[in-house]
Amino acid sequence: MSAVDSALAPVADFTAVKVRQQAAWSTGNYAVVGTTLQIVGETLCEALDLRAGSRVLDVAAGNGNATLAAARRWCDVTSTDYVASLLDSGRVRAQAEGLAVQFEQADAEALPYADASFDIVMSTFGVMFTPDQQKAADELVRVCKPGGRIGLANWTPESFIGQIFKTIGKYIPPPAGVKSPALWGTKTRLEELFGGNARKIIATSRDFTFRYRSAEHFIEVFRTFYGPMNKAFAALEGEPQAAFLRDLMTLIESRNRSNDATLVLPSEYLEVVVERR
Repeated sequence: MSAVDSALAPVADFTAVKVRQQAAWSTGNYAVVGTTLQIVGETLCEALDLRAGSRVLDVAAGNGNATLAAARRWCDVTSTDYVASLLDSGRVRAQAEGLAVQFEQADAEALPYADASFDIVMSTFGVMFTPDQQKAADELVRVCKPGGRIGLANWTPESFIGQIFKTIGKYIPPPAGVKSPALWGTKTRLEELFGGNARKIIATSRDFTFRYRSAEHFIEVFRTFYGPMNKAFAALEGEPQAAFLRDLMTLIESRNRSNDATLVLPSEYLEVVVERR
């Protein structure tokens, strides 16, 4: 990019974007969707080769899928998110299983922990949504001890969820100057974010399969409980909302592999392990 182009590039108001994002993720009840993703947290913990007694930080933890997976492996886990209601949901889940977890409200871009506090730092479909991507990545590195590992699960741009966000963006343009969250699901962006602080970055393509009663059931659940989708439908009325719904149905029908009335739909994500210098 030339100096002129840089000068003309839109400057993001990350603070304002974060306020809107927090409101969106607080809308509905993400835990209804989040709990279905539990297998991703389990798989990530295996990729990280967790050891009992490790100090683990789960960032943008939602309702605690990776948190619980790490606690089940006898790790010393701190679970953080900036949405208090999601931490409450994770706390209830941990108590029900008799798991000892510390839950703390925290901003992924300004983690309230000292440098090198944790052996493992991880996030499943969470930190990728931060507005200031480099700042968030730097915070993950900062609180991870040298020789420790950072584990991530990030939707890819061409994944089903990546395309849902692209569809939302068609009707509700994203904030100026804010990079797509799905870039976290690319090896190029991961190298930009972590390369200078990493001994090695291992990125493995995996699929999570959404299983719902039908395409209509999926939309009903996401429209009701998934904050960004809830906000999108609320912002659209009349024909724009109808067109948005048609585009979602077309996307779903093009990827549904059930061959019956149900929904069986894979969505690609990158399972990432960063070995910190």
